[in-house]
Amino acid sequence: MRIASLLPAATEIVGALGLADDLVAVTYECDEPADVRQRCAVVVDTALPAGLDPAQVDAVVRDRAARGLPLYALDREALAAAAPDLILTQDLCRVCALPSGDVTAALAAIGSDAGVVEVDPHTVDEVLAAIATIAARAGHARAGTALVAQLRDRLATVARAVDGRPRPRVLVLEWTDPPYLPGHWVPELVRRAGGVAAGGTDGARSIAVTWGDIAAFGVDLTVVAPCGFGLDDAVVQGRAVLDRLPAGPVVAVDSASYVVRGGPRLVDGVEALASVLHPGAVAQPPPGRVSRLR
Repeated sequence: MRIASLLPAATEIVGALGLADDLVAVTYECDEPADVRQRCAVVVDTALPAGLDPAQVDAVVRDRAARGLPLYALDREALAAAAPDLILTQDLCRVCALPSGDVTAALAAIGSDAGVVEVDPHTVDEVLAAIATIAARAGHARAGTALVAQLRDRLATVARAVDGRPRPRVLVLEWTDPPYLPGHWVPELVRRAGGVAAGGTDGARSIAVTWGDIAAFGVDLTVVAPCGFGLDDAVVQGRAVLDRLPAGPVVAVDSASYVVRGGPRLVDGVEALASVLHPGAVAQPPPGRVSRLR
């Protein structure tokens, strides 16, 4: 089967299922498996200029949304040339990836009868369900069942390790300028790691708040996890607002890989957060996932 993944999380899922060789088209953000952009046609690019700081990104996103302009561009000719049998897309967040409506219009324009799977999870369980769905649609249901079982076993191991321990209040900062509190599955990641999420709403969108709001939360630990950014950028952005964050420990996390991307590595994110919240109860993550700022 020829698979076009228009969502980095879906690309990661395909790779984790052992189906990377079936990928024929991906996005500019897809980086797992690591060589996927070198092997596949890149059919989705961003409309955001390069080199913007967080405040500038927020301003451009708000401006384009207000004017009804897209944040992503789909290369219809490249998609047609890739000739996919199955297209993986989403409608969860227009800021995070190309919406499925754009894909439907493109398929009609290029005369493609490819199957389309929308991946729109809001919880960890729904992410696991999406893995099973993609596996089944790709003709490898057993691989999906095995991968989901493995991920659930790891989550259960963390749950046993943190059971009965005091649960610290954790602020996850999903954007730094302006500050955003997380939604979707991120508060759940904190709970599964043995903490209590301070702010943010399960299953809902991220929300902008003020620094005054944040100062009133009374947290034990702050996690800087800017949406779409890896660890190096999270460190830079965290340090830029360090004096505005609540007192107490502050860590930066590779958010793009382990926090905001709804794929198998969310479980790695739970394990990494648990190691920070409960040192010694869970093994330390490999280098490159978490860095202490304070």
